[in-house]
Amino acid sequence: MSDLYQSGLIATLHNLNKRNLDKIEAELLWYSQDRPIALILPSLFAELSGEALKGIIEQLTEVKYLKEIVITLGPCTKEEFLFARDFFSVLPQKKTIIWNSGKRISEIYRAIEDSGLKLGDAGKGMSAWIAYGYVLSRKEFRVITLHDCDIITYSRELLARLCYPVTNPNLDYDFCKGYYSRVTDRMHGRVTRLLVIPLVRALIKIVGHLPMLVYFDSFRYPLAGEFSMSTELARVMRIPGDWGLEVGVLAEVYRNSALRRICQVDIAENYEHKHQELSPDDASKGLMKMGIDICKSIFRTLASEGVVFTSGFFQTLVATYVRTAQDHLKRYEDDAAINSLVFDRHMESLAVESFKEGIKIASEIITEDPLGVPLIPGWDRVASAIPDIFGHLKEAVEEDNNE
Repeated sequence: MSDLYQSGLIATLHNLNKRNLDKIEAELLWYSQDRPIALILPSLFAELSGEALKGIIEQLTEVKYLKEIVITLGPCTKEEFLFARDFFSVLPQKKTIIWNSGKRISEIYRAIEDSGLKLGDAGKGMSAWIAYGYVLSRKEFRVITLHDCDIITYSRELLARLCYPVTNPNLDYDFCKGYYSRVTDRMHGRVTRLLVIPLVRALIKIVGHLPMLVYFDSFRYPLAGEFSMSTELARVMRIPGDWGLEVGVLAEVYRNSALRRICQVDIAENYEHKHQELSPDDASKGLMKMGIDICKSIFRTLASEGVVFTSGFFQTLVATYVRTAQDHLKRYEDDAAINSLVFDRHMESLAVESFKEGIKIASEIITEDPLGVPLIPGWDRVASAIPDIFGHLKEAVEEDNNE
């Protein structure tokens, strides 16, 4: 049974009734007549052979309230694109696949960059962003929902609870972030548990109760990849293209929406997907790269809020983070004990030490280049630079799907 606790600056919607799926799906079917929903699935071709995506498709075949499913496919050949098109054909809903490495979409990317707008490197952020653009080009949707394609414990309830707060006009939220626990025989989610939460709380100790930091600290799982939002918000949102995506999205939501229209919702009793290696000796991959990108995103967001960073500030931050993370580590160990879970104190401590080094690396990068790689521009900016961009994008995607 979930608790009832409300904390921080945003509303928390709990899971207090595990037998109401039919009711909220019926409501979604009704509300989606006026507020049509597009589900975006960012997918790598390799995920098509995994059991997780097969399970997701099996669950989606029973969902009736989605107007369309948009699969935005990572780098792949034409043969792989055609295979993917056939793979997703079993879905009964209207479905569209965006072939990001195809000639037509590549020309769209090139035209945007030729107009003077920088898009950065290809990745999940870019893949999601182009899907937002396609959904906006259709002018038929009011709600965008997105989740990953590697969720092993996926269910219809996860999707329904994620869609409901933005789709139900009586709730009237602009943005809804999913949260959940990640537990098998041990606790997972090390980047959230041992980096992001202790880092944010260390920053609050140093900077004080800066509204942006209190906002970040209000999310139970800030790195969750599952969310829903209004198409109006998707139009103006800028996003990072690297592993700082989730934190960057939260920052953009903060800037573009009222706090009373932001919520988080309990979408799953437990959540399981693929696990990244820590890679403590290689900052270019695994959780180390993820952690560095997240730290850069947080630091740049705070800089834009007027926080001044110096070498002395970062030295204090590292020390405060380590103390805060160690305190949290003890709490997790105690929590694991009362739940009879495996807890490897050495590996947990190694993660804290690795993330400490990641903070140092990120601080050096920020000191040398405070602005860094520009965020992917919002679609309102792109449409201002290229007024007919939506028409071209819609045509490119449809031609790929119809040939």
